[in-house]
Amino acid sequence: MSHLSRSRRWFVAAGVLALTGVGATPAVLRAQAASGPTQVILVRHAEKATVGGDDPALSELGKARAADLAAALRSAPPSAIIVSSLQRTALTAADVVAATGVTPQAIPVAGGAAHIAAVASAVQKQTGTVLVVGHSNTVPAIIKALGGPSLPDICDATYSHLFVFTPARDGRAASLIVSRFGANEAAPPATCAGMIPK
Repeated sequence: MSHLSRSRRWFVAAGVLALTGVGATPAVLRAQAASGPTQVILVRHAEKATVGGDDPALSELGKARAADLAAALRSAPPSAIIVSSLQRTALTAADVVAATGVTPQAIPVAGGAAHIAAVASAVQKQTGTVLVVGHSNTVPAIIKALGGPSLPDICDATYSHLFVFTPARDGRAASLIVSRFGANEAAPPATCAGMIPK
């Protein structure tokens, strides 16, 4: 059966948040509007294997989701790809890399806040559409570091979220679209216990 089965949904918008750049000075907002990416697409890595210690590869479900990501981005290919130093993020981006020829930039995960700042800095040096593949506890923090809203960590059992962040530009407020791609998962538990990095 094709991985494009009926159980798959593409870019089903779950909500749109208008942002006002809270905490950013007018000079910072003007600088962001004059440079940087026009769009940032952020996803968590796909489903990971149950073996492999702290740096597992993708499971079969994860490999299918990585293919789904490439299919979802076929009409809007990124001009830059940023991943963490853990292989599950690079493997999630691998089909997109193969389709676009874009060499991903890997940012070491060590350092917590330093990693978030390094990813945000790398994103802001790009133009066009940037794909960021991170972790359940880093993707929301990266969105905030780029000028987006505060979001909770992604549940450990959730892999289908896709965030499309448009920075403030040309007098327009920033915006965030929360969507899904690939196979749907079961509903997450009421509380999300986690691992670091996720």
